[in-house]
Formats: sequence, C-alpha cells, structure tokens
Amino acid sequence: MKKLFYLILVALGILYNACGNKSTTSKDYKDASLSIDERVDALLPLMSLEEKVAQMRIFHANIGVKHDKDGKLQLSDRVIKKLKLGIAGIKNPGEHIDAVAAAKLNNELQKYIIENNRWGIPALFVTESYNGVDAEGCTKFGRPMTSAASFNPDLVRRQWDVVGKEARLRGMHMCHSPEADIVRDPRFGRMSEAFGEDTYLTTQMVKNAIIGVQGNYEGLGNGTHIGAVAKHFAGYGQVLGGSNFAAIEISPRTLIDEIYPPFEAAVKEAKTLGIMASHGDINGIASHGNPELLTGVLRDQWGFKGYVVSDSNDIARLHYFMHVAETPEDAARMGLEAGIDIDLYAEDSYAYLPEMVKKNPELEKLIDRSVRRVLRTKFILGLFDNPYIDIEEVKKGVRAQSSLELAKESDLESIILLKNEDKTLPLSKDKTLKVALLGPLLKENTKEMFESVAGSNVKFIAQKGFQLTNQKGGAPELLERDPKAIASLVNKARSADVSILFLGGDEYTSKEAYFSNSTLGDRATIDPVGPQDELVEKIKALGKPVIVVLKHRRTLSINVIAEQADAILDTWDLSEFGDESTARIIFGEVSPSGKSPVTIPRSIGQIPFHYSMKEINYKKEYLFLGKGPLYPFGHGLSYVDFEYSDISISNKELTPNTELQVSVKVTNKGNMKAKEVVQMYIKDEIGSVTRPDKELKGFEKIELNPGETKTVSFKITPKMLEFTGLKMEKVLEAGDYTVMVGTSSQDYLETKFKLKK
Repeated sequence: MKKLFYLILVALGILYNACGNKSTTSKDYKDASLSIDERVDALLPLMSLEEKVAQMRIFHANIGVKHDKDGKLQLSDRVIKKLKLGIAGIKNPGEHIDAVAAAKLNNELQKYIIENNRWGIPALFVTESYNGVDAEGCTKFGRPMTSAASFNPDLVRRQWDVVGKEARLRGMHMCHSPEADIVRDPRFGRMSEAFGEDTYLTTQMVKNAIIGVQGNYEGLGNGTHIGAVAKHFAGYGQVLGGSNFAAIEISPRTLIDEIYPPFEAAVKEAKTLGIMASHGDINGIASHGNPELLTGVLRDQWGFKGYVVSDSNDIARLHYFMHVAETPEDAARMGLEAGIDIDLYAEDSYAYLPEMVKKNPELEKLIDRSVRRVLRTKFILGLFDNPYIDIEEVKKGVRAQSSLELAKESDLESIILLKNEDKTLPLSKDKTLKVALLGPLLKENTKEMFESVAGSNVKFIAQKGFQLTNQKGGAPELLERDPKAIASLVNKARSADVSILFLGGDEYTSKEAYFSNSTLGDRATIDPVGPQDELVEKIKALGKPVIVVLKHRRTLSINVIAEQADAILDTWDLSEFGDESTARIIFGEVSPSGKSPVTIPRSIGQIPFHYSMKEINYKKEYLFLGKGPLYPFGHGLSYVDFEYSDISISNKELTPNTELQVSVKVTNKGNMKAKEVVQMYIKDEIGSVTRPDKELKGFEKIELNPGETKTVSFKITPKMLEFTGLKMEKVLEAGDYTVMVGTSSQDYLETKFKLKK
C-alpha cells in the first residue's frame, strides 16, 4: 500500500513538474512583454503548413470586400474561403470610400479575420502612394518626381509623414511605395512615380520618404504610421525601349554604383519594413527568381530583416511569361528559394506550396523563414495588441489644415522656372490686365484658383479648347485635329493682354502599361501630343506675351515651346492646389525655386541622355540637332539673380583618413526673398575604368533676403569618391578631382583637390 501511495506521489510530481515546466518555459505569443522574436518563435510552431502558406499571400479587395447598403461589411464567398486560414494581407480595402467609412470597414474586416482564424492572426492592409495615400478623401500631394524637383529632403519627409498618418487612420498598415528606381528613359509611362535620374538625389528622397511614412520607425509600433515597401528591386526603371515588362540590361558596375544605393539606404538608414521585387530580369536573370539579388545582396550584404513581396503575379510569370521555370510549381519553388516571402495576387504560385512540401519536405524550412518575416512585421506594427482604429481620431487627423498647407508649400518649392525671357514673369497684380487661360491641360477650377490669387485688377477668360486623347483608360487614342477649336483659342488670346497656355500631358498620355495587351502606357516618342505646338506658334504670332505652364508625367521634348514661349513653368504633376500654387508663382507672391530632377532632351534620339553619363558619351553631337539638352539636370531659374563667388577648399589634398570642406558664397542680387538650391558635383579626372562626367554629391536649399549673402559649405569624404573598379570591388583611387558648386549641372564655379594614398 505504501509502495502504491509512493508511486502515485511520484506520478503526481512528474505531472506537476511537467505542467510547471510548460508554464515557465513555453511562451505565449499574445504576451506583449515578450520580445518580437520571442513572440514569433512562440507562434510559428503552432501553425499548420496551410496556415503558414496563408501568411505568404495577399489578395486585392476588389474580389469581394465592401460595405453593403446598410454600411455593414460584406464579403464574397471567394474572400470568406481565403480568410479561413488567415492571410498575410489585403490590398486597398476601402480605397473608394472616405476615411471614416474606410476605418469602420477595416475595423470590421480585421475583426472578422482575427475571429475566423485559429490563432487570431491579424492581416496587413496595404495601400500605395503616388499623390499622397492612394485612396479617397486623403490629402493629394504632388507626385514623387514633382517633390524631387524641390530638392528639399526635409519637405519630402514631412509630406510622407502625413501619408503615413493618414493611411494608418484609414486602417492601413503597409504602403507599396516609395519607388527607389532610377528613371532615365521618358518613354517609360511610370516615370513620374520615381524621384528622377540621379542616384544621390533619389537616395536622399527615398530615405526621407521612408523615414516619414514610418514615423521614424517609432510610429509603426505606436500605431500612428505605416510600413514602407521600397520598390522595384532592382533596375525596373531601366527597361529596354522604355517598355514595361521588357528586358533590363545593366552593366554590373552601373548596377552597384548607380542602381543599388537608394535601396541600400532604404534598408540601412531608413529601416524600410518591406522590399518589392522588380517585374523584370537583370541581364537575363529574372528578379523574382534571383537568390543572389534578393538574398545575397539584400540580406547577406545589407542585413535586411523585413519581408520581400512579389510584384503583381510575378512569381507565376517565371513560368508563363519569363519562361525560366518549367512548371508553375517550379516557379513557386524558384521564388521561395530566391527569397520572395509574399505572393501578390496569384492563384497559380504559392497556393501550390502545401502539396509541394509533401514531395519535398525541405521546402517547409524556407516557408518558415518567410512566415517568420511576415509575422515579425505584424508584431512590429503592434497589430496583435492594437489591431483597430479609433474612429474619433480619424475625423480629426485626415485632411488636417496643416496637411493641406503642406501640400501648397510643397507645390511652391517644386515648380521649376525653365525660361523667363526679358523678365516676363512675374505678372503684376497692381496693373489692369486681361489674361487668357487656355489649353488642353486647363482644369474646371483653374480660373477660380487664379482669380483667388490675382485680385480685382486682373480679369481672366478661360477655355480648354480640346482634349489630347479620347481618355479611354486602357489604350487611349489621339483625337483628330480640330481647326475650329484652335481658331477659337487664338481668338481668345487675341482679346487678352497675355496668354497662359496649359500644355504637356496627362494621366492618359503617361501611365503604367499593365500586363494585359489592351492596356498601354509607354510611348515611342516624347514630343507633345496633338496640336499643342501649333497652338503655341499661332498665339505667339499675335505678338503678345506667352507663358506656358507645363503639366506632365514624363519628360517631353518641348522644342517649339522652348523657342516660342516667353516664359515656361514646369510643374510636373502638382497637388490638388496646383493651379493656385502656380498662380502664386506667376503673380510673384513667391519666387520659383524648383530644379529639374531630370535632363530635358531635344529628341528621344539622344536617349540615354542623363547628366552623369560617362564623359566619353559627350564627345560628339548629332547632325541637324542643337548642342546638348534643352535644359540640364538641376536647372531652374528664379525671379532674382544669385551670384556665386569665392569658392574655396579647406585643403588641396585628401587622404583615405581625412575630409575636406568646400565653400562658396551665394548672394541674392534681387529685390525679393528667394530660395536657391546650391549643388555640388565631383568629377574624377582619371580613373581605372571610364568615369562619369560628373556626379551630384551634395545639395542644400537656402533662403536669402534681398542683398543677403550666405556661405554654403559641403563636406567631401573619401566614401564619396569610391566606385566599383576593375576587379568589381569598391576602390578609392589616388589622383585629381574637380569640385563644381553652382546653380545647375552646367552652371557652376569649380576648384580642385588631389587624393593621396
């Protein structure tokens, strides 16, 4: 009996110890006091294979997420089926409704998702940002290319801070933006989505955009901001012929020195939560199946810890489009092995993984690797602990007055004065004046906005005249020339003292070319479409001042406009207050201070034609074409003259362990306050490989009162001078360097130094 009692006690002790050990050593992923890695480690082993794979897929809300007529969440059968096991995320839920309605929808949607998967795993709701949050009822900013023209990284950071806040208030968590691509081919329809042709400028803008949208990273866990997904890694802006989905051919040296740096800064300096892979290949290797790129460079070299998401359906396209995978299953395996963690939209890719693991159990280790990254992101964003939005905060925070004022401020710093013959601009509000607002890019409220700025002395007449296309989204067609419309516009101009022509291109003449053959967006030429040149010539022939306001989403070869117009304001694609901001510039409330983030060519035949090409590219010009670009990179005039003087350098010699400082004095010689972008370029005079003609290495935007002088200084470090050498390794070479400091890539003072090793 004693023996039996003893055995019972032992058994109870073992059971107690076993239970006790479990309670003290196992961890609960819901315990917010644990570290993020501990919570991921606790959750991942609980999940079935199918549940893991669900955390590797994103679908679009347009397959069946909406409100019903009573404002309640309504899900299609297809969506309900997808959500049974949980989901990595959903793209654009509530994008077409206002912020408050979207927040309510997304709260209901998140609640449904949490309550209908075993482990209560929340979903990521994903948006994009091209003109602010890509959704109804948010502050509409200018496009990235527009804000790049400001040459003001702090302004970009503040703008994307608003994007991050407004998106989070809608219930969003991630943003498939910003673009870190370098864009140098204006045939490409997506040109304005990026920050320009230059590596250094793009790096500064992308870094600040990510810091802004993520709330300096702290805003992620605080629930105030969203995570960034820098895209498209890598080389997407370099598609051959400027044609979306075409091959990408980039020399390995160019890839390392010019294409990678914005992405590297996104990872190392801005701590982006996500990276999106590129549609294309790089020198024959499809990016979505490229482990050297997505794991070797991104993770092993740069230490990226976030997740990599595919672009739309691109893992599956390794099979049926790229033809580098024998079967759809092979495509899924290639994407997984390369390092793609989330499959965007496809039904014929990662959906195959559960069955594939039965044949190849080793794949589950790679699945665990990806799911770990996705779960980590959700924990970083605080979604397990605080998955819902406070509706009252939405009402106060979206389209705040400060955000609207920031949109206007961004416009004013981004408008570029390309030409101002005989000081045509600014126009005076004090004189009685009749102004004709004319042309195909005129908006319904343009006249109203100009009237709100100009005052009672200036009278406006306005007429659009004609459209550029039939405005059909998939493949818009150019319209027949309308002689009556042109004649009517000329008659309007005849009755006015000055004409302001709104010309260029719109969202139909420059846009993304989707995978469908019926959807086009790239162009084979970059001349202004329709009879725009004819309109300029006929109105100029009246002998009255002609001001052109260029609105566009790709660089245009504006030869006739550049010759005929008395003044040209290049506005790219401004905010919702764009015409008001343009009027403020035209009537002299503010001096323009934007600088062109791209080279403006005379002809598409000059492409490739960026300012930082190799020096040998500039040896010869073309027959029957003017010399150089129409306007160089970094060009932008002001209403005042800025005098550059007294360039100096702290030392004529640099070593690998020292730094230099170059300084210049800038004086406002005009009679109004104005801003100027002081730019520093460096040229390596002799290199072991052919070197760029010059490279932007620093810039600073300053504001000067009339007659004021400021000394602007830039630091020169050995790191700035490194490049990829003969052996495809970073080198720092001794020799002579020229430093150029000025107002554009072609207008500057210069000094020299020598690097000694």
